[in-house]
Amino acid sequence: MSSLRTRLLVALLGAVLAAGVIASAATYYGARAEVGAMLDEELRQVALSLRDHAVLDLGRLAPGGREPAQRVVVQIWDPRGVAVYLSNAATPLPLSRAPGFSDLTHEGRQWRMFTARSGPQTIQVAQATSVRTELAAGAALRLLVPILAVLPLLAVLVWFILDRGLAPLARVARAVGARSPASLDPLPAAGLPGEVRPLVEALNGLLARLGEALTVQRRFAADAAHELRTPLTALALQIQLAERAGTDADRAAALTKLKDGVKRASRLVQQLLALARLEPEASETPFAPVALDALARSVAAELAPIAAARPVTLALGRVEPATTTGNEDALRLLLTNLVDNAIRYAPAGGRVEVRAFAHGADAVLEVADDGPGIPADERVRVFDRFYRVPGTEGPGSGLGLAIARQVADLHHGRIELADGLGGRGLTARVVIPAT
Repeated sequence: MSSLRTRLLVALLGAVLAAGVIASAATYYGARAEVGAMLDEELRQVALSLRDHAVLDLGRLAPGGREPAQRVVVQIWDPRGVAVYLSNAATPLPLSRAPGFSDLTHEGRQWRMFTARSGPQTIQVAQATSVRTELAAGAALRLLVPILAVLPLLAVLVWFILDRGLAPLARVARAVGARSPASLDPLPAAGLPGEVRPLVEALNGLLARLGEALTVQRRFAADAAHELRTPLTALALQIQLAERAGTDADRAAALTKLKDGVKRASRLVQQLLALARLEPEASETPFAPVALDALARSVAAELAPIAAARPVTLALGRVEPATTTGNEDALRLLLTNLVDNAIRYAPAGGRVEVRAFAHGADAVLEVADDGPGIPADERVRVFDRFYRVPGTEGPGSGLGLAIARQVADLHHGRIELADGLGGRGLTARVVIPAT
């Protein structure tokens, strides 16, 4: 039973039915008790009205006949225990000398009796229990009829109230169901009850975040397509040049340029894939302790051959124990991009330093170089995807710093740019909460 309406309807109707059963039972047994008390009082009043005549003149009392259906039976006994008066000869009852109420069984029938003394005489007034039960049940059922008649009306009323109460939810469901996949406008929240408004506001927040994510994805796809167009066009031209080459030397030169173009395109694709994997909705890898000092040594050793080929000196600066909790692969990608950028933009014979250390409650990674650096007014824009500082020479896609910032955000950290070695070049500083 997955429908909220059905569950509520069943629960409320069950509660109404249970309340009706309890009320009916209480009414039935209460009515029986009240009728029983009233009939007891009737027996007592009949007996006391006879007792108040002192010693009864039995000669003036005519004995009763045989009427089994008679409701109340009166018997008078003399001091010798002889029944001197019977109101119904068809049901003679045994003498009971104990005053007050008593219950007895006589000839298979149960009786309720009241006994009173009147001088030497004993007065008994009795009534069959079956008669009392019939009278009590009749009175109780007459009281139950209105309750039983109201139950169906209550059920209809509950269904109507429930239908009206859930109408806002149904309206929101219809509004969501009628939308096209591309429609991310907020749902109207006017006129909704306080219990439904938080749901609609949460949905609107989700739609807003989804719209932002789709906008980012569209922009990313458009930028990626634009950036891929250039290297792919270059590859096509280089293939044509290789095909038209008339000598082996020309063909070898064209193939060398073709290989370089493939490497650049491959690097661009790898960076695009890295960015896609670092999107918040795609980052589900668990965090674990990461030693940043060991990571700095590992990345420096990995990129040392590339630095030597420039030639650029790649050295370890301040490297001290520093641990954070994060995704080691993502942090390696961050540091690799920063070191690779520094190597590519450092001049021949330049220097690049990699540092890792703890600073208060933070762990810090730094990559410093003595290259051309980035003007202070451009240090904010260089984190945008595919943005390159005007006049920058050398190959590049403008994704390295964007990837670095994405990783820093993923680890609740930040990345800062400052002057590099000797007041020249650039220092990229990544600050992440330490373990």
